[in-house]
Amino acid sequence: MVDDKRAEPVAKAGPRGWLSAVAVALVVAVVNLLIWTWVHAPTHPPDWDGSIGGFAYSAFQRDQSPINYTYPTNEQIESDLILLKRWSPRIRTYASAESDHIPMLAQRHGLEMMGGAWLDRRDVNNEREIEALITSSVRHANITRAVVGNEAILRGDLLPDELIPYLDRVRARLDIPVSTAEPWHVWLKYPELAEHVDFITVHLLPYWEGLSRRSSVRNVLERYDELVEAFPGKPIVIGEVGWPTNGDRFRNATASTENAARFLRQFMREAQERDLDYYIMEAFDQPWKEAGEGRVGAYWGMFDAFRQPKYPLAGPVEEDPTWRIKAWAAAALAFVPIMIFAVVFRRLRPTGRLFFAGLIQTAAAVLIWSISLPYEFYLEPLDWAMLGVLIPAQLAIIAVLLINGFEFTEALWNRGWLRRFRPLDALPAIAPKVSIHLPCHNEPPEMVIQTLDSLALLDYPDFEVLVVDNNTHDEDVWRPVAAHCAKLGTRFRFFHLDPWPGFKAGALNFALAKTDTVAGVVAVVDSDYVVRPDWLRALVGYFQDGKVGVVQAPQAHRDFAGNAFRRMSNWEYEGFFRIGMHHRNERDAIIQHGTMTMIRRELLDRLGWAEWCICEDAELGLRVLENGYETVYVDEAFGRGVTPADFAAYKSQRFRWAFGAMQILRRHWRELLHRGSLTAGQRYHFLTGWFSWFADALHLVFTLLALVWTVGMLVVPSWFALPHALFLVPVLGFFVAKALFGVVLYRARVPCGWLDTLGASVASMALSHAVARGVFRGLVAREHPFTRTAKRRRLNRRPSAFTAVREELTLLIVLVASIVAMTLWPGRGEIEAVLWRIILAAQAIPYLSAVVAASISAYSADLGEEPAASERNTITAPDMPAVEPVI
Repeated sequence: MVDDKRAEPVAKAGPRGWLSAVAVALVVAVVNLLIWTWVHAPTHPPDWDGSIGGFAYSAFQRDQSPINYTYPTNEQIESDLILLKRWSPRIRTYASAESDHIPMLAQRHGLEMMGGAWLDRRDVNNEREIEALITSSVRHANITRAVVGNEAILRGDLLPDELIPYLDRVRARLDIPVSTAEPWHVWLKYPELAEHVDFITVHLLPYWEGLSRRSSVRNVLERYDELVEAFPGKPIVIGEVGWPTNGDRFRNATASTENAARFLRQFMREAQERDLDYYIMEAFDQPWKEAGEGRVGAYWGMFDAFRQPKYPLAGPVEEDPTWRIKAWAAAALAFVPIMIFAVVFRRLRPTGRLFFAGLIQTAAAVLIWSISLPYEFYLEPLDWAMLGVLIPAQLAIIAVLLINGFEFTEALWNRGWLRRFRPLDALPAIAPKVSIHLPCHNEPPEMVIQTLDSLALLDYPDFEVLVVDNNTHDEDVWRPVAAHCAKLGTRFRFFHLDPWPGFKAGALNFALAKTDTVAGVVAVVDSDYVVRPDWLRALVGYFQDGKVGVVQAPQAHRDFAGNAFRRMSNWEYEGFFRIGMHHRNERDAIIQHGTMTMIRRELLDRLGWAEWCICEDAELGLRVLENGYETVYVDEAFGRGVTPADFAAYKSQRFRWAFGAMQILRRHWRELLHRGSLTAGQRYHFLTGWFSWFADALHLVFTLLALVWTVGMLVVPSWFALPHALFLVPVLGFFVAKALFGVVLYRARVPCGWLDTLGASVASMALSHAVARGVFRGLVAREHPFTRTAKRRRLNRRPSAFTAVREELTLLIVLVASIVAMTLWPGRGEIEAVLWRIILAAQAIPYLSAVVAASISAYSADLGEEPAASERNTITAPDMPAVEPVI
């Protein structure tokens, strides 16, 4: 029986189909805009329409820095001062020797100055700064106050006893009030400083107190009142007060545009009521400060580094004034893909179409956000180089999420598979002869004999069985199989090849050369499979259609229920055949696997098995499609084999599959991209089918980078900062979505319970490192030895529990140590630090899964398997002439 035997082309969409697609796209676009509107709803802090008390002013432009000795021109300084004069009549500077033109230019434009001398540990610099401040103050009447040193005690550059002589010296030579600038707690700790100044210059920056914005203004006023009480009669000037608009969170303090606007508006109203003397920290963003103060140091300005205001002092405040452009760009980017999807896949239920349309819209929004986000920061060449890695990686994450989401949507919300094949009720009038090829190497003879006995019971009129044993050196292993073939009769022929090149493909090509000339179909079965008597009878009839090149039944397993590890691996395999193969079969793009498969003989004669590829079955299936033939996938188990013997074998098999997949991609990339007779759906599945394996490879890369970055934050915090939360949230979202997709699909499509679903998930994640190694190895190496997957019992020494997971265990230990270290880190309470620890924990899950799977494998019951003599289980492929086979 077959439902819609051929993949019927989807009928062209009529007006109703297009109207429906437009409706879906419009609904999703509107929801997208509503979400952007909700997220970016403006706030309405109290307005400020008065003059600002003063600005702390550093004249450095976007790409200038005292660290690199690049300084602003007089024209740039004058342009700054003209702008600031519109907002305030006063400025405060920090150094005099390096900016000796500022007082003259400020005087020209009627700006009052509080001049500064920058003091540090360099005596020569300090002398130069002191003399420059004195000279400038004497020459320019607009310098009405002088500040000697800026947080020199806080930084540890000077002790109070070292600073006081500078203060006394400047006070003796100037007729204007003199002070030094320190945070409030330094003044309280060293009250003797107040005796050597004419007024107290205090920095009140609640962000650096780690306070939330809500309590910040109250904190500023409380600290101010403490100083008033501690130093009665001494004038107090707030030399710095403000809030950053961007950068890292510091404990409970969040740097944001909204918080900065709210803080300043509220503070300036309080300052006006209490007649406070203050300077806003600061006039313009100073990107160069990021080197010493961390990311947040660049974003204290009321104006950005390009001299544009970052927020208004009256009216509503928006955290991102450009959000409308981004929202519409995201809607526009997703609109056409959503419409095309809704038309092409209109057979999906409405819920499914809306779900995937929403996923497309989310991907578009994240993409727009990712592209625009860097422009909200002052990035240096190193930052852009890092983004050159992060942005493509994020694009890969989006692609993997969409690919997984499409499988999720189609598997859950289709109205019935278009290409659904069932076992046939009867043989064709003229049943072709089937040649069954059974390759084996170093397999337990009792297991192979069990397979042969099941083949002998096949209910089919005309078939032969060719057993090809290649490169098994121990005669006690292969001779019992040869004897059993002789016992089963003339239909069974046995060949022993030693040495023989080409791995499994070499053995299959040998069998093809020995196949009866009248055979019309070649079937392949692994040596551990017990097949149903109706296998051939139920499937061979599909070859009556001349377009069919391959008929495939799923892999399935037996004898796993009583063994915890085998049970885990069995249900992990089931996920692919119950979900992935249906998904691929819908567009005639199944992966051919080298057991329970049948191939048209004349096609196989032309194509042969690829001996250069260690996944010769999948590679042949792709060439079958490239030659214009179709495949049939009948989702019913006609044979059951055994799962890998232990985790080492399980991991080795998946490494081989990943390596072989990369070999196939390297050989066939032109056909997959633009050449040959492959359909769009076939190209899609063969290009994206291994994307999840690339994701495993990326996981390994990001794990190593995350570890390096963590060490950097712990050892050199001035160079390495916590990644911004906006970068971390999408990554965590990807982890969560991918996990949910898998669990929901298993519960819906795989007939197992919750415990088996969990076991399958652990087994799948445990293979991540093996897949990553296979991908990287396959991208750089042309060949790799074909490693036999040990099945019912090993013919060599059983590996210990952790032999196969040394690398995973090492990575797990290092990740756990990193999490512990970040838990003890001074900034551990920041949201970014919490998110970073969660990221590290998520990255550790595959490695923990590998250790758990290896442990379960080592301590599971063996179902009566007996140890045997030591024997190599890796086939070598010597370049030697073949010897006459034993028949």
